[in-house]
Amino acid sequence: MANEISGFKLLSQDLMLAHGAVGEGMSMQVARDGRRILWIAHEGPPKNFTGIDVSDPRAPKVVVQTDLPHGKVRSNSLEVTGDIMAVAYQTVEPGLTPAGFELFDISTPENPKSISFFDCSGPHSRGVHQLWFVDGRYVHFAGGAADFTPRNQKDDQIYRIVDVADPTRPVEVGRWWLPGIREGDSEEPPKRLPLDSGFRAHNTNVYPDRPERAYVAFLDGGAFVLDISDMGSPKVVSSWNPHPPYPGFTHTVMPLFSRELLLVTDECVRDNGIDWPKLSWVLDAREETNLVPISTLPLPPVEEFAPRGGRYGSHNLHENRPGDTSFRSDTLIFGCFFSGGARAYDLSNPLQPRELASFVPETPKGSRVTSSQINDIYVDENGIVYAGERHTGGVYILEPDF
Repeated sequence: MANEISGFKLLSQDLMLAHGAVGEGMSMQVARDGRRILWIAHEGPPKNFTGIDVSDPRAPKVVVQTDLPHGKVRSNSLEVTGDIMAVAYQTVEPGLTPAGFELFDISTPENPKSISFFDCSGPHSRGVHQLWFVDGRYVHFAGGAADFTPRNQKDDQIYRIVDVADPTRPVEVGRWWLPGIREGDSEEPPKRLPLDSGFRAHNTNVYPDRPERAYVAFLDGGAFVLDISDMGSPKVVSSWNPHPPYPGFTHTVMPLFSRELLLVTDECVRDNGIDWPKLSWVLDAREETNLVPISTLPLPPVEEFAPRGGRYGSHNLHENRPGDTSFRSDTLIFGCFFSGGARAYDLSNPLQPRELASFVPETPKGSRVTSSQINDIYVDENGIVYAGERHTGGVYILEPDF
């Protein structure tokens, strides 16, 4: 099947030296010599991360690609602030290492140098799945801990906050988990869903616009707004959870501050539409303690896309990441939907989101599934869209044409 494209122009594709499995971490650096480097976390081994010079988005060029220490660890998530990059490490099973996150000096992109490692390993820990590092001071992440024992192993990753003011000596300053998931909690454990993905943290977004709030996705536990004005003691401001009746796996909670809205995505994690519907929800957050769903981002029919193979449904958003190299809008939304590709939406009327553009690439060579799987999306301050493919397709670089 050929590329399906509307409202975008395809500028280029980079296969990342034949290691084109893109995870859930893309971040942009302007190097000291002016080059624009797109840093990409890999979906799994053998590669750790890749840096691509995208100064000319029509002619991307890999400048560095690193290896993982072994095949039972992945570096699914990364973030860049200035010349420091934070990289997450998650192991296949509890008790293995490295499990935590590493800080790198990337002032010379071709030669990343390790600054420090924050260890999260332990008998019940698989390390760090996702991290958020945008202010140069705090790493917010979803990860395990040596001293955290979940009642159910699927609930092994909690929200943690680490101060990296001294990047050579990261120090934890706070943590939060859904009451009832830890051994010793006085609360009852949460009721499991039929398609049980677990009750653990996923995205942990904190924005300088409102630094006292954390927007945390907690898989089958839904979406949470936390008060972190006292980082040592986060408190729930509000929560929203459509599971059940909908299948679980809340992935992202993204605030649109000027609109008093939240976007909440539920990740598709099963092939062939088994866990459909996996939606991107629009919530009215005018009353912060009473979140109300008002619409979802429109998608093509599951009957058309599920039979293509692989996953079909919501996943990542371009998360309005703070910084000079990131596009930010409370009206124009970009998302990725696995076999549904990359899509752009006009949210001027939040009751009726309108699709503006879509890009569904042909199935890349060597993929284990029969459709392309757009896994992550990043939009730079110039509006250039970088869409990563989960298996072998690398990164597609797009220009909006709407």
